[in-house]
Amino acid sequence: MEKPHILHMLIPGTNVSPFDVNMALDAGYHTVIPYTGVTLEEVATLIQDAIFSRSPKAEKRTGIFIGGRDIGLAADMLARAKESMVPPFEVSVFADPSGAFTTAAAMVAAVERQLKRAHNTTLGDKQVVVLGGTGPVGAAAAVLAAKDGAKVRIAIARDIADARSTADDCNARYGTALEGMDAASDTLLNALMQDAEVVLATSKAGVQVLRAKQVSAAPRLLVAADVNAVPPAGIEGIGLMDDGVPLPAASQGAVGIGPLAIGNIKYQTMHMLFAQMLNTEKPVYLDFREAFEAARKVVG
Repeated sequence: MEKPHILHMLIPGTNVSPFDVNMALDAGYHTVIPYTGVTLEEVATLIQDAIFSRSPKAEKRTGIFIGGRDIGLAADMLARAKESMVPPFEVSVFADPSGAFTTAAAMVAAVERQLKRAHNTTLGDKQVVVLGGTGPVGAAAAVLAAKDGAKVRIAIARDIADARSTADDCNARYGTALEGMDAASDTLLNALMQDAEVVLATSKAGVQVLRAKQVSAAPRLLVAADVNAVPPAGIEGIGLMDDGVPLPAASQGAVGIGPLAIGNIKYQTMHMLFAQMLNTEKPVYLDFREAFEAARKVVG
């Protein structure tokens, strides 16, 4: 009798995401076990409990998923999990805190596609502004865009210290050159929009970060993407299913990408990564970089 596929979910917070559970089961895991309130110091013990309970031949039927909300902590937990393996007792690990890695990967891959389709260009050397960029999706998207050659600024309407701290943390961890910017007033936001060629709206659900008049004041804008599916839209004028639809307020043929278009890519990306864990012969370690590779395959 074949052993069941078991996924152990390590969650630093108090709750496991129902979305993640559904995705794992739909991808083919038979059983999903959540562990909440997990600290970095507890990772090694949990990993070794999981790997030593099965023979090396059965290890590919065990997987580890790392959730939470902190992308830095998730990265540290992924690294600690890898360090805790004792080959040939070794299993696959997938980090996706708050779905941020797969959402960010889907967002940036969708932007790449529209830059190519609508403007026959790439992200390389583009001026990118990430609005609401201190959250997990914004920070991950900023790093991916920077690694793709863009010049990226993280902007928030709250304390600029948060934007600078997020940029500094990402730069130290990933070798990027992100900048933290202040968008606390229309004057400051309009100044940011003067150079922006790509805008990524990654703020909280139901928060509008860019109005139509600010879109019209962005003379170089090519693509704007929004992950907010809760009204009002994060960027005014972008519809839920838009995928390359011209922005009415834009002056230079800019196109918009809506949250459900991004969400469809994210769904397929996450499914692909879970399937990779289930079908691999050798253990894999997956974070936003592998998610980005998968998202690029999804968008073609």
